[in-house]
Amino acid sequence: MKRLSILAILLLAACTREQQPLTTFIPRPAPDDPTPAGIAYLCDGRKEVSVVYAKNRASVTLDGRTWRMEYQPTDGGFRYVDTANEWVGRDDLAALRESATAKPLAFNCRPLRRTT
Repeated sequence: MKRLSILAILLLAACTREQQPLTTFIPRPAPDDPTPAGIAYLCDGRKEVSVVYAKNRASVTLDGRTWRMEYQPTDGGFRYVDTANEWVGRDDLAALRESATAKPLAFNCRPLRRTT
């Protein structure tokens, strides 16, 4: 009976163990920081977006395509834009979308790791 009780406790402990999140909080650099800082983001659909931030600009790469975007001040969060797309978000959640239609190219993007 004692072995059965110990086994039950161990099974309960294994069930309540929290899983490690796939992403972690990695702060973006300040928009005017001149030092390049790269962050890889994991998005819905297992898409990966790589972004290098430096001096009011961001180079955003998805599926081998890279967009060079300019920082645009916002009331909350962040926004980088070029003529066709924008990289927008708040805290540790971002999206790459078409500017005119807001159609998402990658969404629910969260920091995965530093790249530079």
